[in-house]
Amino acid sequence: MTSPQAVDATGAVLQRLLGLHPKKIDLSLGRILTLLDRLGRPQQHLPPTIHVAGTNGKGSTVAFMRAMLETAGRRVHVYTSPHLVQFHERIRLAGRLIGDDRLRAVLEECEHANGGAPITFFEITTAAALLEFSRIPADMLLLEVGLGGRYDATNVIDRPALSVITPVSHDHPEFLGTEITGIAREKAGILKPGAPAIIAPQGEAALGVIREEAARVGAPLEVAGEDFHVHGEHGRMIYQDEAGLLDLPPPRLPGRHQFDNAATAIAALRRLEPTFAIEAIEQGLGHVTWPARLQRLKAGPLLASAPPGVELWLDGGHNADGGRVLGDAMADFEDRATRPLIVICGTLATKDTAAFLRAFRGLAQEIIGVPVAGDHAGRSAAEVAAAARAQGIPASACASVPDALSYLRARAWPKPPRVLIAGSLYLAGEVLRLQGETLA
Repeated sequence: MTSPQAVDATGAVLQRLLGLHPKKIDLSLGRILTLLDRLGRPQQHLPPTIHVAGTNGKGSTVAFMRAMLETAGRRVHVYTSPHLVQFHERIRLAGRLIGDDRLRAVLEECEHANGGAPITFFEITTAAALLEFSRIPADMLLLEVGLGGRYDATNVIDRPALSVITPVSHDHPEFLGTEITGIAREKAGILKPGAPAIIAPQGEAALGVIREEAARVGAPLEVAGEDFHVHGEHGRMIYQDEAGLLDLPPPRLPGRHQFDNAATAIAALRRLEPTFAIEAIEQGLGHVTWPARLQRLKAGPLLASAPPGVELWLDGGHNADGGRVLGDAMADFEDRATRPLIVICGTLATKDTAAFLRAFRGLAQEIIGVPVAGDHAGRSAAEVAAAARAQGIPASACASVPDALSYLRARAWPKPPRVLIAGSLYLAGEVLRLQGETLA
């Protein structure tokens, strides 16, 4: 068991690394490539790598691939971001989260090699992850882009086994711009010569740009809706590609959008291994876990402060497309079992809160704005409530998620409400910490 002193020591290293660059985000490959050279170029000594970019669905697609691969008996490294509860969640080594002592040692090694030079927190921690991935044998590395693609710190892999681009939409306009074609061009920057790519469902403009970039670099594409297809039928998931039709159980992760994420994962694994075991796909769909993606909270401190019989859901969705898929999911839930819908929402100041909340018009009885705790430049609860009212949705403001649940508990309900907490992954992480959850 890791001692509190070891945890504190790792936290101290992470805090030091935050001070190496004045900006949290500064998209560039120069700094990380220099550090990787000093570390012996670990990016050239990795297991076969699937590199995943996109705006929405990256984490879920990675989670499906991981579940299917591990069910098939493969050892899998995984790199994702941001974390929800603790930093260790970002680095999974051959099936297990990196341990505290090992994490601290590799961070200190990278800190020493960097020699105090300016480098962002994400760049130096990505270098640390790549160094660990190069040292421990595995059958596959699932590598998720942090932001964008072309100049993201993960884009140092010259020869990925496969690239994946999940749905592209508007997000991070301060770094990627507001034009969908420009955003798609940045995401398509992960495509490499000769490396096949799986493309999830896209809008016409985004897909056009991805095709152009693929043709320019020579990356063969398999595109959703053309080369592989998915739909639901009688409670089953029907997947089809050139190798045949699969009649599968529905994904464990709720929401109709997860059919597309699961199909993208299946297409990726079948591209790399056409005979990939169907049994592993079926079991992976049933075993997959991905916290704060329409996660039902069924126990814990927050339930005690909520209205009796409440149905409590948590999701990290935060942009317009994220709002849309959550709205669709809530509408599906309403069709199956009618309950009053309340959305507890906290967002960052950089996000289009109105666009996110627009999807809940006609669905939500009320939006309750809450702040996002920590140093994340969040909107105030009053600002979130005002954005909801501007969309024609009744709204109020509370000081925290527990306060919002207590506010709801004090009211009389003809039927226990359905409550969705959403708007930011940082808010989702705060909720999981309040619940006392540790992610393994």
